[in-house]
Amino acid sequence: MSFSTARPATPAEARVDLSAIRHNVRLLAEHASGAEMMVAVKADAYGHGLVPTARACLEAGATRLGTAYVREALALRAAGVAAPILSWIITPGEPLEEAARLGIELSAGAPWVLDEIAEAARNAGRLVRVHLKADTGISRGGATIDAWPALVERALAVQAGGAIEIVGLWSHLACADIPGHPSIERQLAVFDEALSIADKAGVSSGAIRHIANSAALMTLPQARYDMVRPGIAVYGLSPIPELGDFGLRPAMTLAARLASVKRVREDTGVSYGHLYVTDRETTLGLVPLGYADGILRNATNLAEVLAAGRRRRVAGRVCMDQFTIDLGDDQAEAGDEVILFGPGDDGEPTCQEWADSLGTITHEIVTRIGSRVPRVHTDGR
Repeated sequence: MSFSTARPATPAEARVDLSAIRHNVRLLAEHASGAEMMVAVKADAYGHGLVPTARACLEAGATRLGTAYVREALALRAAGVAAPILSWIITPGEPLEEAARLGIELSAGAPWVLDEIAEAARNAGRLVRVHLKADTGISRGGATIDAWPALVERALAVQAGGAIEIVGLWSHLACADIPGHPSIERQLAVFDEALSIADKAGVSSGAIRHIANSAALMTLPQARYDMVRPGIAVYGLSPIPELGDFGLRPAMTLAARLASVKRVREDTGVSYGHLYVTDRETTLGLVPLGYADGILRNATNLAEVLAAGRRRRVAGRVCMDQFTIDLGDDQAEAGDEVILFGPGDDGEPTCQEWADSLGTITHEIVTRIGSRVPRVHTDGR
């Protein structure tokens, strides 16, 4: 792989293979066994580029999109994406009237949210489609099972007033990525109880029931209900790494071009704090990416890259805009490509390897990549 000469030169780029995205969506649809699919494209599609990724997912058969914030859904509408979109984190004062006008579906887990949605619907002159969220045990958003009956009652009253339509009932699993965790069955039991309460109260039987994230989609058939909401798996990264890659294809390759190559003496300190000192005469290469671009500072002396045909460990402290690698006696020059991570096809580290070496998850690796790094979307490698 190399930087295209048809594009303006940049110090680094994140290449996103949209054919890999489509492959992953189709694979996930097979596992969904007929359940509808909402793809989570929050956080700039997990760092992969919101609009191109969303379009690729819809082309591959996803029927809905999910965003954390209303402004993410508004950006999709502004780009001409017409598919159903659900946004689920709402704070007081959000642009709900604009969301109502644009047909964005909203989540409500507390009565005050319903009231704000109803006011926005009346001001916009548009009925808003609402998903009621139950907190079944993750203790984030949503109504606890004790507060759930009151939320359902309030939602039905607002619906009777013509401002909203209850179209979904949903929750989120805390430990689906830990196979066999006892909380999984407890949460599913609480969710079933919440569904029963809603049904007895008069919520339409056509309301979409959904709780499954990527891990649940792949390993918990009983959690699929009417719809699944894959996130990390869409991008080709395993939701449960210890169980393998499930046939997913990583979509992102993070690459940079060496900004400097120079020969240094033995016992040369490298970068802030001299946490790396050369043990021989050697060649150092400067990679123009740093923690301002999402390269974790604790990658210092830990994470590996592919450069000059071999893997090299980050040498010394990761800085705001750059880090250094030790090239030994291998030949390299400024402008040569360095691959931080990719699918692993050419011997480069994978995103999972970066996550493992840094004690984190792949979600953090890809979503931290900053706006200075252009996303370059391709179809096939």
